[in-house]
Amino acid sequence: MTAPLHDSGTATLEVPADQAAAAPAKIIGRSPGRIAWERLKKDKVALAGGVVVVLLILVGVLAPVLTGILGVTPNDTHTDLLDKSLGIGTPAGSFGGVSSSHIFGVDPVFGHDIFARIVYGAQVSLLVAFGAALLAVIIGVLLGMAAGFFGGWVDSAISRTMDILLAFPQLLFSIALVSVLPDKLFGLSGSAPRIMVLIFVIGFFGWPYIGRIVRGQTLSLREREFIEAARSLGAGRVTILLKELLPNLVAPILVYTTLMIPTNILNEAALSFLGVGVKPPTPSWGQMLSDSVQYYTIDPTYMVIPGLAIFITVLSFNLFGDGLRDALDPKGN
Repeated sequence: MTAPLHDSGTATLEVPADQAAAAPAKIIGRSPGRIAWERLKKDKVALAGGVVVVLLILVGVLAPVLTGILGVTPNDTHTDLLDKSLGIGTPAGSFGGVSSSHIFGVDPVFGHDIFARIVYGAQVSLLVAFGAALLAVIIGVLLGMAAGFFGGWVDSAISRTMDILLAFPQLLFSIALVSVLPDKLFGLSGSAPRIMVLIFVIGFFGWPYIGRIVRGQTLSLREREFIEAARSLGAGRVTILLKELLPNLVAPILVYTTLMIPTNILNEAALSFLGVGVKPPTPSWGQMLSDSVQYYTIDPTYMVIPGLAIFITVLSFNLFGDGLRDALDPKGN
């Protein structure tokens, strides 16, 4: 069936009736965030990494619940599960004493439940990693924007400070600082002061990396038309920095933060491995690796499990960070 369409002359144009009655399709706009999310959804590897990251965070938050289900705690000893025939207490049974009650087995000498120490160790690693990343982002973004926007002596002073910190031996400074750390700091005792120091040291020496990225992005954005338009309308420097430049820096900041967190996890594990991390009996993945070195020939499971925990965590963050970078900046691929 067709519908006649008449013009001003005598000719008649016939078009299908369904096309004549159909309304034009509505154009739906998409925000940059939605576009990035649609790109990210197509990257199955990045999504898998993101799911693992969320699960690891939940494991750290719900550590008391998870260990309570199995009826174990990180500092309880189970010497009855150890074989003393070799002179030291080694886990009896296969795979380090794995059983229904101790799904990852127990450690040598003391018989601590490894599952409980792994999930509580996740709390320490993620707390230090996220805390240090937050500190580095705050300092790096503020100083990087200031260096790129103001230029001149401000840029020179901040850039030289970055160069000095990048050349500073972070590991040696951390060891020296923790060695002279008092048992109590700001009214806190135990592992809390060391966790604060680790967050400060890793975050303070990590901000120049993101600061350089933010400075470079700010240098390219400050000459754009929308910045000139804001100036012509009388916007002040603070307004331009916070309302014009900062929103355009969110994407690189998010991407670099997700890639900074796994580096912080490795740094915390390395410092704990060297004995300048959290104090025993607070569990830490790096500390567990350090303790397992002398027992790996008779109980390799004790070394494999914390090593796998670090490997899976760092790999998941890296995969998710790479996928997020591709989704937010497809032209950079």
